[in-house]
Amino acid sequence: MVRKIVKIEQPDATAKIFGSFDSNASMIESHFGVTLRNRADGDGDSILVEGDDEDRVSAAVQCVAYLRELAKKTDEIPEQSVQYAMEMIVSGQGNELHELGDDCICVTARGKPIKAKTVGQKQYVDAIRKNTVTFGVGPAGTGKTFLAVAMAVKALREKQVSRVILTRPAIEAGEKLGFLPGDLQSKIDPYLRPLYDALYEMLGVETYQKLVEKGTIEIAPLAYMRGRTLDDSFIILDEAQNATPEQMKMFLTRFGFNSKAVVTGDLTQTDLGRGQKSGLSVAVKILDGIDDIAIHQFNERDVVRHRLVQKIIRAYEKYDRELVRREEERESKRYRAKKTPETGEKRGRTWKEK
Repeated sequence: MVRKIVKIEQPDATAKIFGSFDSNASMIESHFGVTLRNRADGDGDSILVEGDDEDRVSAAVQCVAYLRELAKKTDEIPEQSVQYAMEMIVSGQGNELHELGDDCICVTARGKPIKAKTVGQKQYVDAIRKNTVTFGVGPAGTGKTFLAVAMAVKALREKQVSRVILTRPAIEAGEKLGFLPGDLQSKIDPYLRPLYDALYEMLGVETYQKLVEKGTIEIAPLAYMRGRTLDDSFIILDEAQNATPEQMKMFLTRFGFNSKAVVTGDLTQTDLGRGQKSGLSVAVKILDGIDDIAIHQFNERDVVRHRLVQKIIRAYEKYDRELVRREEERESKRYRAKKTPETGEKRGRTWKEK
């Protein structure tokens, strides 16, 4: 039996680590095949980790040690944070967890601090700080848009920029918008609703409306960006996978002096017509390696929504890989059929049948 002890400095940290009804501890025990016990002595609390395998016990100790540091910065530790820490440690990336510091991006209207919850999110935020143009590419639920809006609000509050501009492609504008009631603004609002929600969270409805009236915040379809030069602005293009290559080029040539641009999108959820290329996929390929342009790729571990979302994303990725494999097999069979000797079959038919 292997036993290791993790010292706990703060009196209430042990309860946070174990979680409500010991839910966090149960996850760690099940994942690593260990047992966690709370011990109190004259020097304070400690957590005893026991197990038969030294590597598993060491991994569990690393997880508990990370949660101990996390307990100093938060009132509670959700199961999602525990799951993320375990996955990072199992994948050999546990040392990267120290990158998640106490860096508050901004505070919401309700006083809630916005922080990066994963290493990928932290790297994304740092990329936005350091670069003029940042691409955030990855699956749903990774915080691409929310963190970009948080960085925009932070820049506005600190007077780094004089306005925030958020835009999205309204790809159905020529087909379905006409059936919606109201004026043009009412017709495009459904497409821009996620941006409104993020701004309401950061600023509150009243503050948001005042800033819109002043022109400090502008939300508009991507088509409205043509012909403009945007100086002293923080510009966000959301759902960029639905922009055409021409629209993407137009957007990337809009920003002027003292401006930042953030482009977010998920290449697995493109709504463009069959045969149309995504401007996001093209831009990621041709702009990679250019100075002052960052391309950050999220993965399923960065998903901060319900943990079931991670499983859904993985299931779809597995399904897509299987489709690609089957298509490659079909192409291989067609190629072999074309290469058969002339005395046999060609393209599935004999010479006599032809």
